[in-house]
Amino acid sequence: MKLYQPLFFSVLILGAGMTTAYAQADAGQGTKTPPVGPKAGGKGGRLNLPTSISTAIVTAGDLEIRVSALGSVKALNNVTVRPRVEGQLMKVHYTEGQAIKAGEPLAEIDPRPFEVQLMQSEGQLARDRAALANAKLDLKRYQDAAEAVTRQQLDSAGALVAQLEGTVKADEGSVNNARLQLLYCHVTAPISGTVGLRPVDAGNVVSQNDPAGLAVITQLQPISVIFGVPEGDIPAVQYAVSRGAVLRVEAFDRDGKNILATGDLAALDNQIDATTGTLRLRAQFANADRRLFPNQFVNVRLTVENRKGVLLVPTAAVQISDLVRYVFVVNGQEADATVTRRTVKTGAVDGLNTEITEGLAAGEIIAADGLDRLQDKTKVLIPGRRKAPANPEAKPSK
Repeated sequence: MKLYQPLFFSVLILGAGMTTAYAQADAGQGTKTPPVGPKAGGKGGRLNLPTSISTAIVTAGDLEIRVSALGSVKALNNVTVRPRVEGQLMKVHYTEGQAIKAGEPLAEIDPRPFEVQLMQSEGQLARDRAALANAKLDLKRYQDAAEAVTRQQLDSAGALVAQLEGTVKADEGSVNNARLQLLYCHVTAPISGTVGLRPVDAGNVVSQNDPAGLAVITQLQPISVIFGVPEGDIPAVQYAVSRGAVLRVEAFDRDGKNILATGDLAALDNQIDATTGTLRLRAQFANADRRLFPNQFVNVRLTVENRKGVLLVPTAAVQISDLVRYVFVVNGQEADATVTRRTVKTGAVDGLNTEITEGLAAGEIIAADGLDRLQDKTKVLIPGRRKAPANPEAKPSK
């Protein structure tokens, strides 16, 4: 162990000597160690490197002004079919979920009590008609032998005829009522639609007061959606409707991603709901594929106006500062360029796109991201930079 100690100290001394020699050599040649830290750049001691951004081209196109809302699907017609007479349910002619047309049979109630009632009414009518015929003959005899009868007999015969005529008319009403009750025993569909689940089975006694009825028929084609529009958007909607425009309405699923149906605005309510500050609107859909179902909640998008040939930029490219809107315009065609802050005036906004009414021209190139790192005259680096298209109205390639 003692033999290695002198060798170890010799290595340390040799290494220290070599370090000193190299340091003296660097000092003699005027070489300095590169500084490290915030002073390692140009002005202000910072690295003056360009900021990497992506760009967008100001294009001329169409902008749809839309109003979004939450709506509920409502059937245009929904009927609970209840019996008009009381009796035993003999037959049920429909199946659950069946598509049925107006006038098709639904159920049959025992008609026998009403057939008996009809026979009684017809018998009473026949008897009273015979009595009326006899009274008319007596009146005719009295009129022919007016010299042989008194005035009182003649008047009494005429009054009897009038009385029996009234009786016959009442009997005819009873017959018609009995026939109507008999007709009610055969229940038919009042509207076309889809029949729901059967609320009652054959063999039960049904009546007019049954809350569930005999069947529920719901019209699914066409179908409507009820939704509310904020009062701030009502003037634009009302103006479009007053000009006779057909406003398109789109119904989306709960996530707002998949479109379920496309229809038209059908009607506006006559007053604003004071509790919500919205006006209820009804849109109508053909619902050919039955993707809309009553009481279903959907996201609604109402197109109020379609502006043609306006200047459009990505909404994310427009910045707001002290109520002033501005964008960064890219200068030059090189990959390493600068940006200039320019104040603009905006119009309608439709999700990803914003209308520019003043401050930009079609074909100009603006910064689309990295805006929080940009200032006026900032150098930018645009990877894969391409020159602006010759047609200023062309949309940027994806």
